[in-house]
Amino acid sequence: MKLAVVGGGSTYTPELIDGFARLRDTLPIEELVLVDPAADRLELVGGLARRIFAKQDHAGRITTTTDVDAGVADADAVLLQLRVGGQAARERDETWPLECGCVGQETTGAGGLAKALRTVPVVLDIAERVRRANPDAWIIDFTNPVGIVTRALLQAGHKAVGLCNVAIGFQRKFARLLDVNPSEVHLDHVGLNHLTWELGVRLGGPDGENVLPRLLAEHGEAIAGDLRMDRRIVDRLGVVPSYYLRYFYAHDEVVRELGTKPSRAAEVAAMEKELLAMYGDPALDEKPELLAKRGGAFYSEAAVDLAASLLGDGGSPVQVVNTYNRGTLPFLPDDAVIEVQARVGRDGAAPLPVPALDPLYAGLIANVTAYEDLALDAALRGGRDRVFKALLAHPLIGQFDYAEGLTDRLIAHNREHLAWA
Repeated sequence: MKLAVVGGGSTYTPELIDGFARLRDTLPIEELVLVDPAADRLELVGGLARRIFAKQDHAGRITTTTDVDAGVADADAVLLQLRVGGQAARERDETWPLECGCVGQETTGAGGLAKALRTVPVVLDIAERVRRANPDAWIIDFTNPVGIVTRALLQAGHKAVGLCNVAIGFQRKFARLLDVNPSEVHLDHVGLNHLTWELGVRLGGPDGENVLPRLLAEHGEAIAGDLRMDRRIVDRLGVVPSYYLRYFYAHDEVVRELGTKPSRAAEVAAMEKELLAMYGDPALDEKPELLAKRGGAFYSEAAVDLAASLLGDGGSPVQVVNTYNRGTLPFLPDDAVIEVQARVGRDGAAPLPVPALDPLYAGLIANVTAYEDLALDAALRGGRDRVFKALLAHPLIGQFDYAEGLTDRLIAHNREHLAWA
């Protein structure tokens, strides 16, 4: 089995490598190729990756290349974890929206649209290269914004599934609180990428006992604290929202907060510099503790589980993924991409049935899906007017003057990445 990781020079990658090494019985990789245009970073990460495999007695071969075509040749699956424009572009995404009084975040709001515009054309080009190399290869997308990117891939006819670590993070958290094995925890996880709610937490499987009310009663303060939300929100909803919902439920508070401290991108850039220095140490043969602060917790377990199910029989039969709606949420088009529990196998992902949603959730999901429709159109066809319409449709923007100002700023800060600008 051969896997390729495009964006393999990311400081995230040792987390992925550690998972591949530990879970080799689930996903028996014979060859792993790390692909990245940044040759200097790639060699640092690649060296550590080989040492991690060696320490854990993994027999697989790890190679590195800056050539996408060479890297994906004959791959059975390709994982995408790109950041077009790097942390510098992310820092801009997190700052210029604040000038208009809107949240600055890399996947939500205007910053998320900027990332989509930069990313979708690049991902589609890579996907075409994968298809030419092996039409049967699966593409697993971890590149944000995952919902929009996955929809672009699926609409172009690629064998693709989107992956996010939010659900597996909740699963692990709830398992610790309940003192059970994570495999016993099933989430009623519903929504869009970075716009989801845990409507139930069930023990033993999809039809198991819903212990969410007990979790909220016994651990509500801790759960709300991890979300950085007022506990009253969680108690009033009676469900656990993704921490990305804070940008919606406490937008103005977040904007004020972001205006008083360094951007998350600046923090991550400093962390990455330190991590890369660590990766260059030939004595280091495991992922450093600092990596846990970088983000992407449990990404490796989720990626291994998904790849194993798509390529064989090693993964869990039911997983949270991003895939076509296909009638699961009846108020959305079939080709909308949703994030829900799905049955995953060699033929892809089939969403499990979801009970009728409260309008409180369904309304916001429908609104953000409409924005994503317009965002993907802008990413595929370009043009100032399409960017403006996407921004105007976003529920965190929604005002003409805001959309006008944000459109000008988005284009000005991303001109080098927009072929039409």
